Amino acid sequence: MPEKLHPNVARVAEALRSHGIESEIVVLADSAPTAATAAAQLGCEIGAIANSLIFNADDAPLLVLTSGAHRVNTDLVAGLVGARKVRRATPEFVREHTGQPIGGVAPIGHPAPVRTLVDTWLDEHETVWAAAGHPHTVFPTTYGELLKITGGAAAEVG
Repeated sequence: MPEKLHPNVARVAEALRSHGIESEIVVLADSAPTAATAAAQLGCEIGAIANSLIFNADDAPLLVLTSGAHRVNTDLVAGLVGARKVRRATPEFVREHTGQPIGGVAPIGHPAPVRTLVDTWLDEHETVWAAAGHPHTVFPTTYGELLKITGGAAAEVG
């Protein structure tokens, strides 16, 4: 781990510590903008990658942590959160609400809490990998820890 962390990664590391989690942030050799590229670099199943996807739910941010092997059904998610419409957010909307770029959005470390759903499919994996605020960084965690650190609700999202 480099001595000087990117500010987004430092916020994620601090957020983990604030929850009593001493997970080590891993710096990948290459950017991992997709679950497939992250899984290939980590040598794990694609389903063990927790994609942090920001959606625009009636103009409010919604974070859906979904298994890399799973697609989000936005109509289903809209019903779960009581929104009229849930759609993929623009890069500007994502950065405004998370402070992080698409491809590196972490489940935590945002300027303010973001309503979160956590895909129950992630519970199939002992270790789950999540982005750490930058496209080159990830951290190992568990399904239970994701629920705890995000304050998210368990949901079938696909």
